Amino acid sequence: MKDKVRIGLLGYGKVANLHAEALAAVTGGELVSVCGRNAERRNAFAAKWKISSRDGAAEMVERDKVDAVIITTPHPQHRDGALEALAAGAHVLVEKPMALTVAECDEMIAAARKAGKLLSLVCQRRWFPACVRIKEAVDAGKLGRPVLAQLTILGWRDKAYYDSDPWRGTWAAEGGGILINQAPHQIDLLQWYMGPFGEIHGFWDNFNHPYIEVEDSAVAAVRFKNGGMGSVLVSNSQKPGIYAKVHIHGSSAWSAGVQTDGGAMFIAGMSSIVEPPLNDLWTFEGEKDLLDKFRAEDEAFFKTINATVYFFTLQLEDFCAAIREGRPPASTGEEGRETVKFIETLLKTGRPAKGNARP
Repeated sequence: MKDKVRIGLLGYGKVANLHAEALAAVTGGELVSVCGRNAERRNAFAAKWKISSRDGAAEMVERDKVDAVIITTPHPQHRDGALEALAAGAHVLVEKPMALTVAECDEMIAAARKAGKLLSLVCQRRWFPACVRIKEAVDAGKLGRPVLAQLTILGWRDKAYYDSDPWRGTWAAEGGGILINQAPHQIDLLQWYMGPFGEIHGFWDNFNHPYIEVEDSAVAAVRFKNGGMGSVLVSNSQKPGIYAKVHIHGSSAWSAGVQTDGGAMFIAGMSSIVEPPLNDLWTFEGEKDLLDKFRAEDEAFFKTINATVYFFTLQLEDFCAAIREGRPPASTGEEGRETVKFIETLLKTGRPAKGNARP
């Protein structure tokens, strides 16, 4: 077993800097290279982090002996970057969402299997203590069978946000709005707790962002493959900040929930996490008083860490350990596909009331 996994970044933008900072604290891996098309920006990133600068993933693998590539480009480019890295012989960790379509996800999964390499998705909220507690309760059978789920995101994005990158807010360059950009982490938690999605029905629209093409709001009703049901309401059209929650209810009649995000909308590389993620629902018999204990523990812990970076570090540590130990990562490509399946199905079947239909 090698001491450290040698990692290269494909991309040098806002989230790439978070990964670079997080990797500095990872004991099982080290950042050695970056690649991308814009040589000036790539070289500046490489100089900042004292790593090599290469044209592409294949060159990183060959010249810098890179074992794994983290894809940090805008998501419409995820498929091509992952296929390039896998073909070069590297394991791959992809930023969310995994790709634009289920078909692209299937290509990536097939390429990883053919190459015998790991394919994983960035899902750092899975390491929030409040989210872990719910997963442990589900796995321990405390909810019986998870049968009902609720996902709610009410937040706001202003024009300055959409102007911050030229690819934001368009079907061609972004592929969607809140569903594909802001909601994937909570959608991932939904299927992490409930299992794969079955039927998905819903609607989407753009209510108060006339300067973008894509949806700023969506609702859905879900039937999971385990027979459970769920409701989803997400929106970027509600000021001023953010309110993001995932609640799970079981056949045991007990429930658990988490507020994953609060205070202000998080923008990778531009803002920080301002409020700790907290359990806001915990009704198990004999455990109702634990909510205050959980809150005190999580608020105290939050003050001791840089939450924007810390949970990236935990995921990267797991990814490197999975490579070194020859085991699956905590979040797999198949699970990343489930999130894209939800998004793609809703965007294809939901019909807006106005004339901004998805091409």
